[in-house]
Amino acid sequence: MSSPRSSLLILALAAQLGLLVHTGWQPYDRLTWLMEVLPVLIAVPLLVATHRTYPLTSLLYAVIFVHGVILVFGGMYTYARVPLGFQVADWLELSRNPYDKLGHFFQGFCPALVAREILLRGHYVRGRRMLAFLVTAVVLAISASYELIEWGAALALGQGADEFLGTQGDPWDTQSDMFCALLGALVAQCFFSRWQDRQLAALTAASPPAAGAD
Repeated sequence: MSSPRSSLLILALAAQLGLLVHTGWQPYDRLTWLMEVLPVLIAVPLLVATHRTYPLTSLLYAVIFVHGVILVFGGMYTYARVPLGFQVADWLELSRNPYDKLGHFFQGFCPALVAREILLRGHYVRGRRMLAFLVTAVVLAISASYELIEWGAALALGQGADEFLGTQGDPWDTQSDMFCALLGALVAQCFFSRWQDRQLAALTAASPPAAGAD
């Protein structure tokens, strides 16, 4: 791993940890914050533990970082109250805060690149069409699983789950969330595949098989 890349990864890690502390200091609702940032709390130690044995492309690290930023601010304010979402709603003359849709877009965008990278590096699939199909299927499975988690939270917490759900009175919130994830997966594959392929080729060439990076 090159020195500039290592420095950027350390900087990103420090920034992500700093944002976790900042957003968790006095969030709007402590339980909502914890549920929203749980993926970050899982991903950060995993990425630190595997950065030498299974380094990811710089593109994927950057996308994971951005997704983490979206999650922690959604947890801090709750998705229906993020200030940036209100600004976008005013610009576009929307009737609701759309920040949660950004979160679900990245819920498709980020996992699509993660799944794509794992499938390509492990040589688990042949053919670009099958690759695209499986990546999209993985994203939709993750999105559906998350909606089931939200349903479970609603059953378990009742009214207390309103901040976590962030439906804002939209009866089609579940369907639109999954559509945003699908859109994110398609955008990631259509516009970032070649960039990821080039970085994968460079990463594979720089990492000997014995290092476990294949």
